[in-house]
Amino acid sequence: MTTRLVRTLAAAALVLGAAACSSSGGGDPLAGSSAAPAPAGGKTVVVGSANFPENVLLASIYSQALKAKGVSVQEKFNIGSREVLYGQLQSGNLTVLPEYNGALLAYLDPKTTATSTEAVDAALQQKLPASLAVLDPAAAEDKDSLTVSQATADRLGLKSIADLNGKAADLVVGGPPEFKSRREQQFKDVYGVAFKEWKPTADTTANALKDGTVQVGNVFTTDPRIVQFKLVSLADPKNVFSVQNVVPLVNKAGVDATATAALNAVSAKLDTAGLTALMKRVSVDKEDPSAVAKDWLKANGLG
Repeated sequence: MTTRLVRTLAAAALVLGAAACSSSGGGDPLAGSSAAPAPAGGKTVVVGSANFPENVLLASIYSQALKAKGVSVQEKFNIGSREVLYGQLQSGNLTVLPEYNGALLAYLDPKTTATSTEAVDAALQQKLPASLAVLDPAAAEDKDSLTVSQATADRLGLKSIADLNGKAADLVVGGPPEFKSRREQQFKDVYGVAFKEWKPTADTTANALKDGTVQVGNVFTTDPRIVQFKLVSLADPKNVFSVQNVVPLVNKAGVDATATAALNAVSAKLDTAGLTALMKRVSVDKEDPSAVAKDWLKANGLG
């Protein structure tokens, strides 16, 4: 997920600046690897999440997987956007976050050209500060997309983002509040696309496309409403949106070998089809994310 993720505050620029200043080179062999970080020393592992349903679900999976291995866990879910979460992880107020490798790299290095899982993870090793590490990426991927209704796709002949060139000036685009600041210039530079208006729609973007409030929307590709509402996700031939593998981002001082192994075990089992099915239960069927997470862990021998 861009993709993805999610409610910028005015202080975000300060957090981003601090993150950039503290980013070091790739001298740490643990960054981006599944090797065990420094021992937690019996500390409580604080699992946080962004404030959108999929991230809460993933955080609950991580939390319950850790508890199943006897790790002491505190949950702090629905905090806010990456701009806020990243600083809290650096400070040690949070220990573990569910992240999306491509979106995290774009946050740390807006000019990155890495698009494959391997290239993105290698670049993250260079950009993350010494205190943080990404563990094993899951096969599960939730990418940002520009999505339209079938009617809009048919009316304007849209199959890819490139097809919006010359047409976007009449269209309203919706997405998380920070979507405009993150992507507006990219769409202009890469595709020559400039929209009439940017409207914050948060997690209701798919619904806004259905009811016509917006004509184009930033919808995550695991959102089951894409199928439910017969929406069309436009191709991205120039890779504005890179890979978005789900990956645990950790403060290394707060996790030990047991915690690391538990999180990597989740990544080994989680795939895109499975995540999409889980999100149907959360977003469409309105089931409790904690209960959905518990069922998945039990079914996969992790809970």
